[in-house]
Amino acid sequence: MGRFDDERREMIALLRERGIADERLLQVMGKIERHLFVSEPFVNRSYDDTALPIANQQTISQPYTVAFMTEQLAPKAGAKILEVGTGSGYQAAVLAELGCRVYTIERHVELLLHARKMFERFGYRIGSKAGDGTVGWSEFAPYDGIIVTAAAPEVPDPLLKQLSDGARLVIPVGNMDVQDLIIVTRDGDSYSSRETKGFKFVPLIGKKGWNGQ
Repeated sequence: MGRFDDERREMIALLRERGIADERLLQVMGKIERHLFVSEPFVNRSYDDTALPIANQQTISQPYTVAFMTEQLAPKAGAKILEVGTGSGYQAAVLAELGCRVYTIERHVELLLHARKMFERFGYRIGSKAGDGTVGWSEFAPYDGIIVTAAAPEVPDPLLKQLSDGARLVIPVGNMDVQDLIIVTRDGDSYSSRETKGFKFVPLIGKKGWNGQ
């Protein structure tokens, strides 16, 4: 028995109660030791359904948010996924455990270096770089899905252009206080979108985010 096995099972039961239905995703989140991605002062709260502080005034998203966004992205094994906002590395780990080929961008070098250590520790082959995620990562485009873990004032156009046909972009969009989660699907040269209200993320900083306005 591991230190937080019971708490992790309770977290998965709560996610199921809240409507997360993808059993493969639940299995993966039940396996990953979230407490290893959480800052030491908050380790005992690792499996609470809440966002927690990490370095550089960033957060690790609450488990439900990670599960909901991933479920909306609907990534298949082998899919090439771009993550904007590496943070703790937890979301990228979930995608890697789902069998995705993950590329992730983080503007805070300190966070990126720590996340890379986590990826190495668990044997994840994840492409990562420091940079402005609002302009995407054109070198490896197009992507079978793009997930953005910070809030944008609007959907960045470069990310839309880096989607493959039929792929989804999942991104929180709104003001600094509250956002809607936008799910955009590319269909040839056109895009359709739907939204779910009531999320709160740290701001997406960059040329096509909050400081490029």
